[in-house]
Amino acid sequence: MVSVEGSVRVDLLGGTLDIAPINLILKNALTLNLATSLKAKVEVFPLEKEGIEIQSKDYQTTKYFPAEDFSIQKLESGHFGHFSFLVRILFHLNVKSGVSINLSSGSPPGAGLGGSSAMGVTFYKALSKYLGLETTHSEIVKIVGNIEAKSLDCGPTGYQDYYPALYGGVLALIPEMKGIKVEQLFTKDLADSLESHLTLISSEESRFSGLNNWEVIKRFFDKDPEIREGLKEIADLSFKAYESLRNGDYASLYKLISLEGEQREKLFPQIVTPSIKELFKKLKESLPHLGMKVCGAGGGGCFLLVHGPSDKDFIRDTVEKTKMKILPLRVSSPL
Repeated sequence: MVSVEGSVRVDLLGGTLDIAPINLILKNALTLNLATSLKAKVEVFPLEKEGIEIQSKDYQTTKYFPAEDFSIQKLESGHFGHFSFLVRILFHLNVKSGVSINLSSGSPPGAGLGGSSAMGVTFYKALSKYLGLETTHSEIVKIVGNIEAKSLDCGPTGYQDYYPALYGGVLALIPEMKGIKVEQLFTKDLADSLESHLTLISSEESRFSGLNNWEVIKRFFDKDPEIREGLKEIADLSFKAYESLRNGDYASLYKLISLEGEQREKLFPQIVTPSIKELFKKLKESLPHLGMKVCGAGGGGCFLLVHGPSDKDFIRDTVEKTKMKILPLRVSSPL
């Protein structure tokens, strides 16, 4: 039996900049994120019969697929349902029989924490380990990213979601011509500071994407001045935050996260839903220094509140009076 875990991420600054080739065209277009204690988990066991068995804790279901189901025709017809992305990984690794797989995503559906991507790389890593295959992190990111893009069939995908599941810690993802440079920024002091100054909240709203990658790419290459200037501002804020992290200037980091959230909302107004706006407005009446940033493409899902350490109890008490939920935000150590 093989068991592998991989963290889902919280994006701090520079989301949307992780789309090629925008990441290479904009100056300083790096992305900062952290690996959380919310983990995708994959267990692989031998199965004493032909076919594949997949058990999902999230969907509370077990599916058995006989070996003859594993054809391109059935895959393209949607036969595998919500397991289609993972079945494409099975196809790539030529696994069609003899394994039982247990899955747990670690992230609420539609949370905007990159849960499906974290599951994808964790799934690939677990299967590779079970099969005795040697793989590098860069290979896993490239292959799983291509498979997920094909599975989604809606244009290029960003790459930031894959890395925290493989590296852990606090990451700077720096695009270079030869690939993505991964810089580990984790320290215990930084982790403690992040955990005391950030609160992760699930809006408990079904997420619709307030930010479509294809629309961003199209507007960017149509030379839309609003999108160009807006993404440039996000890149500038992200680079300043990167420098603050490297200098241990955490106070500046939190101001920059809040500013990035404000800039992102100006650029993509739909990413903040009315209920999130209402909660933020109510909290800000008592905490005027409060900042906010939505996670992922927004439009529901999760968001971050940026605050002082002494504000946590007040925020918790206020959120508990709503339908929203506070999720644990603990920074996972580097792998």
